[in-house]
Amino acid sequence: MHESILDYGRYRYLWVALILSIGSLVAYLWHDPIGVPNGGTWLGYTLGTIGALLILWLLWFGVRKRRYSGASGSARGWLSAHVYLGSTLILIAFLHSGFQVGWNIHTLALALMLLVIFSGFFGVYAYLRYPSLMTRNRANTTRDAMLEEIRELDQQALALADKIDRNIHDVVLRSIQQTRLGGGILAQLRARDDSAQALASLRKAVSTAGASAKADAGSQTMVMMVDFLANQASDAQSDNLRRLIDMVSRKSALATRVARDIQLQALMEVWLYLHVPLSLGLLGALTAHVLSVFFYW
Repeated sequence: MHESILDYGRYRYLWVALILSIGSLVAYLWHDPIGVPNGGTWLGYTLGTIGALLILWLLWFGVRKRRYSGASGSARGWLSAHVYLGSTLILIAFLHSGFQVGWNIHTLALALMLLVIFSGFFGVYAYLRYPSLMTRNRANTTRDAMLEEIRELDQQALALADKIDRNIHDVVLRSIQQTRLGGGILAQLRARDDSAQALASLRKAVSTAGASAKADAGSQTMVMMVDFLANQASDAQSDNLRRLIDMVSRKSALATRVARDIQLQALMEVWLYLHVPLSLGLLGALTAHVLSVFFYW
């Protein structure tokens, strides 16, 4: 049975996180400080030290995950510990501060820590959810294979368009030139294929000829091809044009799958553009927090 990062080692790190959380909560309820609970009591310093060490250990994961072959545990085990112990930090940090927050460097460290943790939650969701969606979308093939098939369909479509009409050839060529897959991060997340959206609806238009062309008059490409099919084409040209439309429809379906594959991969990675910089910011804020505590102690 497949073992995920959440149930790794029979939920080993979930139990560690629960024990740490319950122990911290029990100590907080048992503790009876002078005045309100805060980070300046012995328990506050203890929980603060535990929290700081946890943060440093979790930040080390960014380095450690590049050396999975080491003797400190498997990648899945480290990631499982990263998730559960990182979640525990929320409780430990608030118990450390005695739930006292204000507009200062200490609260900045807390806010950055929460942002890092919640961005990590999305990363866990992406890690567990999107790989299966990518596998289903690829349908037992690869992105490279789909791209190669698109290239072959483009070449076949151009060759077929040559047999029909020069204008049809120009339309198909323009369709190929307008194909945009991938690009910048926003383009990847949109999963939009600009490879001749008009041609994707041609099959329906051809079946109803002039009526559909009139209904979709906003698409010059479709109107031109339907008019050609209805009024100008010979039987051989009509057959070739229908074959061309089927070919372009196959290419459009493939392009949509490739765009979706790129989008899912981008969703799996985009959270790191927040998680990593926020983690570095947290390290700086944590350092300032600790130094300020010792400076005013």
